[in-house]
This record gives sequence, C-alpha cells and structure tokens, in this order.
Amino acid sequence: MTKRNRLATVRTVLAICALGGVAALGHAPFNWPVLTLIGLAAAFYFVLKSENSKQAGLRAWVLGVGYFGVTLSWLVEPFFVDAARHGWMAPFALFFMAAGLALLWGASAALAHCLASPVLRWLSLALTMSGAEWVRGWLFTGFPWGNPGHVWIDTTYAQLASYVGASGLGAATILLAVLMARFSATGASIRTRFTLLALGVVLVVGGLVVGVTRGQNPLPADRNVTLRLVQPNAPQHLKWDPDHAYDFVTRQIEFTAAEPAPGQPRPDLVIWPETAVPTLLDWTDDLRIVMAEAAQGAPVLFGVQRGDAMQYYNSLALIDPEGQVQATYDKHHLVPFGEYIPLGDWLEQFGISAFASRAGNGYSAGPGARLLDTGLAGAALPLICYEAVFPRDILAVPERADWILHATNDAWFGDYTMPYQHLAQARFRAIEFGLPVIRVANTGISAVIDARGQLRATLALGQAGFLDQPLPGADQTTPYSRHGDMPLAVLITVALCSLLVRRVVKAR
Repeated sequence: MTKRNRLATVRTVLAICALGGVAALGHAPFNWPVLTLIGLAAAFYFVLKSENSKQAGLRAWVLGVGYFGVTLSWLVEPFFVDAARHGWMAPFALFFMAAGLALLWGASAALAHCLASPVLRWLSLALTMSGAEWVRGWLFTGFPWGNPGHVWIDTTYAQLASYVGASGLGAATILLAVLMARFSATGASIRTRFTLLALGVVLVVGGLVVGVTRGQNPLPADRNVTLRLVQPNAPQHLKWDPDHAYDFVTRQIEFTAAEPAPGQPRPDLVIWPETAVPTLLDWTDDLRIVMAEAAQGAPVLFGVQRGDAMQYYNSLALIDPEGQVQATYDKHHLVPFGEYIPLGDWLEQFGISAFASRAGNGYSAGPGARLLDTGLAGAALPLICYEAVFPRDILAVPERADWILHATNDAWFGDYTMPYQHLAQARFRAIEFGLPVIRVANTGISAVIDARGQLRATLALGQAGFLDQPLPGADQTTPYSRHGDMPLAVLITVALCSLLVRRVVKAR
C-alpha cells in the first residue's frame, strides 16, 4: 500500500468514526434523531463500498467506536467520584467498552459482506446489524443501552414500540439508514432506486400512521390514588459520607411529612429512591418508626441494602403505618463491575471492587422479577436502576402489574447525558407494556410517566423536593407485552437463513 493510499484509508476511518459520533447525537439529551439517520446512512455508504469482508468489518467497527464512545461518554463519571483511586481508569473503561460493543457491529458487517452478492448486500447488512443489536441485549447478561431505536422517544414513532419494542424501532432505523446509503450509491439502477425509495416511504409513512393512530386512542382515567415521589438530591461523593449521609435521610423525612398543596389530598403511598437509607434494613428499626410517623398513615416504599446469611442485596422495602416491613424486593439484574465482579474477594486485594456496592465486594442477585402489593396503589412491578433497561425482565413476571416502579440513583453518572438517556428508556418501558412508570431518582430526574410514555410531571435534575401526583391508569395489554422481541428475532433469523441458502445455491 502506497503512502497516498494509507492516508486515504486513515481519512476514511476517521470520517466513519466521526459519523458514528454524529449518529449518537440522536440520543438524549440532544434528541436529534435526524442526525442518527444521517450519520448511520453516510457510514453505511462506506461499509457497502468495502472491497472485502475484512474492510467492511473494520469500517463498521470504527463506526461503532465513534457511536458508542459518544453515547456512553457518561461511563467515565463513576471513576471520578473517588478520582484519586479510580480516575486513571476512566479513559480506558470508555474506550474498551465502546470498542467491545463495536465488535458486534464489525462482525455483523463482515458477515453481511459474505452472505450476499453486491445486489443484496444492503439487505444482509440491515439484517446482520439489527441482529447484532438484538444480541447485544442478551450477551454477557446484556447491555442494550444506546439502541438506535431510543432516539425516537420524543416523536410519534415512539408509539410503534407498543408493537415491536425499542429493539424493533432500532431495526427499522438501521434498515432506513441502509436504504438511504444504498440509494445514494453510484451504479444503482433506476429500478433499484425506485424499490429502495418505495421501501423507505413505507417505513416512514406507515410508521407515522401507526404512531399517530396509537397516540390518538384515549388513555384510561387516572386511579384515585396519590403518590408522593421524594427526591433528596444527595451527591454521590456525600451520599455515604458519615458526616452527611443522615442529613439526606432527614431531608427525605421532612419531604415525607410536608403538607400537600392546598386542596390536594395527603399521599396514599410515599416512595423514596434507590439506597435512600445508608444502612442495612435490619438496623433501621427506630428509623422506620420515624419514617412511618412522617408519612402520617401512608405506607413508605424505600431503597435500602439488605443482609441475609452473609449475602447483601440492593433492595426495596415497603413499611406499613406502624413502621413494620411488609414486603421486600431484591434487585436481580445486577450491573457487571458496578454491583458485582467475578472473583470479587480475590480482586479486592488489588483495590478492585464493585463501585455501587457498600457491603462486601458486591451484591448478590435476588430471585427474579416479582410484584409488590402496595395496598391502595395496587400491584407494582419494582425495577431498581439498571433493570429498567431490560424489557425482558418485565416480560418475566407471570402476572400483569398495575404500574411499574423505577427506583434509581443516577448520581454516579453525572448530570448531563446518562440521566436523560435512562429516563428515555423508562418511557419506552411504559409504551412497550402500556403501563404507567413511576420513576423516583436520588438526584433526578424523578417523573410520573403515563402508559404512552408521556411525562405527566417531573422533578428536575439536581433539585431536592417532592412531587404529589395521581397514579395514571394502565392501558390495554400491548402486542409487545405478549410477544416481546421474539417476532423480530425470528424474522431476522429466517431472512438471514434465506440469504445464506440463496448464496449457497448460486455458488453451485
């Protein structure tokens, strides 16, 4: 390869990486989904022009590095909570996370190049990329954060998630971007371009019609139940500090006891965020009595650590008006390296431990998804922090909930991109399952989300306070809540197998 060719290769690689960063700007808090389409389409143009599978794989990998590097930039934040100890790890963590996730994109592009002839390579690329995104939600316990479908949360197209989920929206986004790339390619015949244009119009217009129709259906009436969401705004570097931790508990007790606005009823249920109490549940006997008195007859649902036979759990506990524990829920989908790490006791010798765990070197996983009977407020499906990212955990519950509770502490991840992206995913869970989501966050954004994913009321990021709101009603069971991602997985698998058979037959 000549020096001139090497420079051209480097320029192409850098351009594709930059396009990945542009595509990431569709995610919150930027919310420019058009840039996601443009960035992906322009990068796919280069991928489709690749001379061989190796080049296609490299270009798609570089695209993924740029895309995930920008989307997941918040990953550096936990390392600066204790900068002296962990700060040096931040750039390595972000790069290796982005590069690791991008491997799936690179592998899918390389496979697409092998599966189909140049005429149908656009289709194989759309299928393999969509399949890679689906696999990303499952591999090594899964990490579907940053799926391209999430960029549509503030548009009419978000309502399509009630049929195909956020994953299906992501597949449609990838397909549309590939169609745009192939349409722009030199050498495409008029017939090919007409076919591509027709498919694109069907996607855009058809999705808009379905979304508008879904959004115009009347929502059920609110339930005659008032919830109080308590947001203490405890910065992570002070949250567990012995000199400050109980100041935030006192703040939550004051918010719990506060009188409602004139003419408004007292809350029927008070909810505190994840790990709102900085001690083990077994050591809260006196504190629970104070909490119950502050709630003035309403039960309190709060985040706390729970110990059991030398195992520790990230939990939610529900106490009655006397302060007695009525039910608990233990988080079961833990954050790898955040709440647990393999060989945690051994690695602690080298100063490596789970960031979020305050007891031992990591939490233990709870038995699985379950419902909590909250009394007047009905059956709630609790999700703690990271669990709201996984629709499959909601599908695992044998009975349908009346509402979803998302208790979280996003203070670990700064005050810019991550809390907004996390909120967007909670809104998608509401749309997918037709259930209201009540989100209670330590530093924000706490929110009441109706069954269409719309924000009824919010407490801003970085604000201490409380929010009294009626509990929105649940919508009808959605197609996605019955079938999940299975139709998408089957469609991708069958289509890829068809392309493979066609390739093999033609090769004979």
